[in-house]
Amino acid sequence: MTGEDALFDLEPAGEADPGFATLTDRPLEELMAPDWAEAMRPVEGHLRDALAYVARRAGDGKHVLPASENVLRAFRQPLAEVKVLLLGQDPYPTPGHAVGLSFSVSRQTRPIPRSLANIYRELHDDLGLPPRVHGDLSAWTEQGVLLLNRVLTVEARDAGAHRGKGWEAITTAAVTAVVNRTDGAGRRRPLVAILWGKDAEGVAPLLGDAPSIVSVHPSPLSASRGFFGSKPFSRTNELLVGQGAEPVDWELPVL
Repeated sequence: MTGEDALFDLEPAGEADPGFATLTDRPLEELMAPDWAEAMRPVEGHLRDALAYVARRAGDGKHVLPASENVLRAFRQPLAEVKVLLLGQDPYPTPGHAVGLSFSVSRQTRPIPRSLANIYRELHDDLGLPPRVHGDLSAWTEQGVLLLNRVLTVEARDAGAHRGKGWEAITTAAVTAVVNRTDGAGRRRPLVAILWGKDAEGVAPLLGDAPSIVSVHPSPLSASRGFFGSKPFSRTNELLVGQGAEPVDWELPVL
């Protein structure tokens, strides 16, 4: 998410991931949920270009994050099920942290990134929910929370390395697809957008009349300047209920 997380990088880079070279040739339906594949068809060329860039960087010996099988992980969740868009910046640059879902890490990661620790602090202050020792946020995705980064890859210890390399066109199309979903009667489906940080805030014009909750990034470098006290979790649930949707149970499972 931000370079501050890389300060705790104690892990070796490891061997190059050979899977990046295969991503550019695989059908969209193998890379994401069927309705996402249909929605992303108009930007498939841009997606192939971004994947080709990532494959070249990996082929040049750069340690690209997350692992190849997780680059498009956010799109495995069906588009039709999304009701909350939680948008961040780019993946954690610390090896072992990025898992393809914004702000999330694996259950084994210790310590959790400081940005995520700040999210847990706000979750507690907002809803009284206890912080977890793990940083696996995938339980939120199962309730329709799309954990998406503005840029989907990064290089180890180099936050923002893949900004401006094509991912923005892909995530712009993704946000547009989420906003424009309709039900059988042609009505827009319920949606709340949570935008954390300047990169995420840049998609606000795409949201139309969909409600959004905007604040600075939860990084330790900025959290005290408007993230703490923003109550994004309770406000999101209020906005969902106001649209006739079920609220999100933000409490994460214990290990």
